[in-house]
Amino acid sequence: MQAIDLNSDLGESFGPWVMGNDEEMLSLVSSANIACGGHASDPDTMYRALVLAKQHSVMVGAHPGYPDLLGFGRRRLPHTPEEVQRFCVAQIGSLMAVAALAGTRVSYVKPHGALANLAADERSVADAIAQGVAAIGSLAILAISGTELADAARAQGLIAYSEIFADRAYTARGRLVPRSHPSAMITDPEAAAARLVGFLRTGCMPTIDGPPIPLEAHSICIHGDSPHAVALARRVSRALHDEGLAIRAFTTA
Repeated sequence: MQAIDLNSDLGESFGPWVMGNDEEMLSLVSSANIACGGHASDPDTMYRALVLAKQHSVMVGAHPGYPDLLGFGRRRLPHTPEEVQRFCVAQIGSLMAVAALAGTRVSYVKPHGALANLAADERSVADAIAQGVAAIGSLAILAISGTELADAARAQGLIAYSEIFADRAYTARGRLVPRSHPSAMITDPEAAAARLVGFLRTGCMPTIDGPPIPLEAHSICIHGDSPHAVALARRVSRALHDEGLAIRAFTTA
């Protein structure tokens, strides 16, 4: 491996409410998962994030989630797979339209929060998302490594890329530890960098309830809403360079 992508969930402000430091993060990452009006964001926030991404030559992905501003998309809501498909397509289409206005384009889709966790395990939801993305055309999917969503995307003829998380702990099943668990988040930049370097050297990720597990990684995610995000991104970026890896978007499509 000579290069790897570094991504972050951005554009998650809403009106006067500010979430994260998009400008700093966009100077450090190679791809940005931009919220598109479901769990966060609004037209002005999308536009600003897209313009900044273009200025920093950062690849853009759509980051659809449950239509749940109050819960920030982290609550599983009782939507059917068909409803999930429709709200995902509507959110992705909205970001694509604003991207055209900003002079850039959307290259991939990465579901957010509770929706991503559900699509990781429930094939009906994964299929609904993948079929919706396929209907739009020319978009890849970025999914948690080894999940139903990755398999569903490939079944639809889509290109699927896998990501790992620099700031989240894993279970022995290869899933993210629920945020309610005290060990779910990794906030110390040195600890995050050390764990990541170990993974890059071995291909295996430590877990909280079992032995390390093998994962596939085309991209590394750092959540932009964390107060530690910029410090984590800087330290992880330095660790990647120390390992001889360039930070480069996982696709140019």
